[in-house]
Amino acid sequence: MKIERIAPILTVADVPTAIREHSAVLGMEVVMDMNWVAFLADDEGRQIGLMTDDATAPANPDVSVFVDDVEAAYTSALFAEIEIVHPLTSEDWGVRRFFYRDSAGRVINVAAHL
Repeated sequence: MKIERIAPILTVADVPTAIREHSAVLGMEVVMDMNWVAFLADDEGRQIGLMTDDATAPANPDVSVFVDDVEAAYTSALFAEIEIVHPLTSEDWGVRRFFYRDSAGRVINVAAHL
């Protein structure tokens, strides 16, 4: 399994306001905006996520990790008996993902594009 991208995700009260603030300070551009979640990126592909409440999962992730084989990552999490917060799911917006919780309580979104 290869990691393709890692982006922190900030929980915010208002996505459009957060987009405006972070774009103004960091000079990043919107690369995805679904109203409840948006990602900003710079010219080299570094990203930050902004989210109110996850629309299809029971918790907001702290970080998003995109991999080339999400099924392998999911199998590894199950084998290691890591707490699964959101099961492996194909989402309507074109990703397959699951969430796990680490020992510090952080929720990690592991995903791959379909």
